Amino acid sequence: MKPAPLARLFLQEDLNFLLTNRIPRIAATRLMGWYSRLRSPWLTRLSIALWRQFTELDLSEARQQRFASLRECFTRELRPGARPFDPDPGLLASPCDAIVGECGSVQGRQVFQAKGYPYTLDELFGATHDAAPFADGCWVTLRLTSAMYHRFHAPHDLRVRHVTYLSGDTWNVNPIALARVERLFCRNERAVLRARLERGGHELALVPVAAVLVASIRLHFLDVLLHLRWKGAHELPCDAALTKGQEMGWFEHGSTIIVFAPFGFTLAEGVRPGQRLRAGQPLMLLPPATAVTPA
Repeated sequence: MKPAPLARLFLQEDLNFLLTNRIPRIAATRLMGWYSRLRSPWLTRLSIALWRQFTELDLSEARQQRFASLRECFTRELRPGARPFDPDPGLLASPCDAIVGECGSVQGRQVFQAKGYPYTLDELFGATHDAAPFADGCWVTLRLTSAMYHRFHAPHDLRVRHVTYLSGDTWNVNPIALARVERLFCRNERAVLRARLERGGHELALVPVAAVLVASIRLHFLDVLLHLRWKGAHELPCDAALTKGQEMGWFEHGSTIIVFAPFGFTLAEGVRPGQRLRAGQPLMLLPPATAVTPA
């Protein structure tokens, strides 16, 4: 699908970077949060029409077709069965619709947000986490554009044991910004979800990262909405069992989820930068020793 007319102009790198980053990012994000909650069907229809001039917004799979606010559209549910999850227990599924960014093997504890722009797991996870289980492991950056389905799901049967909320900036997380701003993911607001797979006991980390115009992350199993004005605890122990494909939460606009798995995991066939994935499609392969179904 070709970009909308205004989108082609917006994709010009210097202009894009100027308009999405050289603005009061946090103020703009809070303003967008307020605007998206205004309940006005006619204003919402007008806003969606304008939105479509910049994106490839497709609402054909949405459970509801009329929205009272932009937030309802951003956080829309899909029709039942729209995102089947691959049932193979040897596969870790994509937790969301996304475009694959940088991915591959962790080099020690270092990964790349873009060519020439490294960051470390310790910086990303924060001081309260031990990143050792993911040294030399496998990772994938999943970028959700503003037009995509914004809910994310459990990539396997797992148990979430801890969530850390790290407040921060709201840089855009598109490829243009990632190629210009060092350690961008480590600067932005984010949550670190530490989990353990029911199969094999492997650790898993999911790191939802907020961005300009989006700084709210809903986690169902904690019944909280993490955002820039969050006044609650930043360390949130939990013990939430989720089955593969079960909804974990949502972003209130497009953003990024970075998935980390330990050594022995490998990328699923065809997972490479630029590939578009849908929630439920293969993302990683579990180590062979645990990928075989017991007799």
